Amino acid sequence: MNEKRFEAVSSNFEEAQIFVNELLNTHGCPEDVKLEIDLAIEEIFVNIADYAYTPDTGDVVMKANVSDDGMKLTLIFEDSGTPFDPLKNPDPDITLPASERQIGGLGIFLVKETMDDMFYEYKDGKNQLTLVKAW
Repeated sequence: MNEKRFEAVSSNFEEAQIFVNELLNTHGCPEDVKLEIDLAIEEIFVNIADYAYTPDTGDVVMKANVSDDGMKLTLIFEDSGTPFDPLKNPDPDITLPASERQIGGLGIFLVKETMDDMFYEYKDGKNQLTLVKAW
């Protein structure tokens, strides 16, 4: 498993995308799948940066692995911030007009819709959110 630590500041999401894309490029991941993964990385990383350590800052550890057959990415985001399970939040009602929807939750909803699987665990004082995407 490839692992990299980033300071949890919003501007570092692009560096996190590069870290994962370098791995995906060596396994021939299609561009449309990389775009979905990039969207997920941006959403999750920025949420951690904006909310996990408020008002302080901390780190995000990202762990990425491509399966032996080269067709599936497992990506883990780990932080020591406030415990938060994004999967417990209800999905936004996307049938409502934008002006009637509650603020928040759309980004996590999009990640849930584009990834094949997501898991959350709070273990040893750390949030661990796992995303799985096959191609």
